[in-house]
Amino acid sequence: MSETNPANATDTVETEKAEAYVVLCVSGFDAPHRMRSALMFASLAASAEMPTVLYCVQNAVEVMVKGAIEKNEKPEPGAPTMVDRLEEAMALGVQIQCCTQTMKNKGINTEDLIEGVEPAGAMSLIDLTTKATGSISF
Repeated sequence: MSETNPANATDTVETEKAEAYVVLCVSGFDAPHRMRSALMFASLAASAEMPTVLYCVQNAVEVMVKGAIEKNEKPEPGAPTMVDRLEEAMALGVQIQCCTQTMKNKGINTEDLIEGVEPAGAMSLIDLTTKATGSISF
């Protein structure tokens, strides 16, 4: 939370850190076990009542395209699918963001993303990680 000094509106003082947990994922269909783990850890943080953001970059962005999981995942017997993990994370309130530069590089538009997944610039990730109470990467 920031307070602005009325005498000089450009001076900002940080008064507290965000109570957020950030999960960064670069893995997608190239390493589905890592994406499932990222979704699982995001769900765990959210279930502990921490506001949680899963930030997807590189191959992870491809997973967040409508229909991509159903088309590309090869389910493993006895293991939850990415769809299972994604639905669980979203139901627990995990905010899922996709890197806009990666989206541009891969020709993915906002309309292509799964409902509830939001595009976010790189500065969003930097801001999140500098204020987060914790983070983990996959």
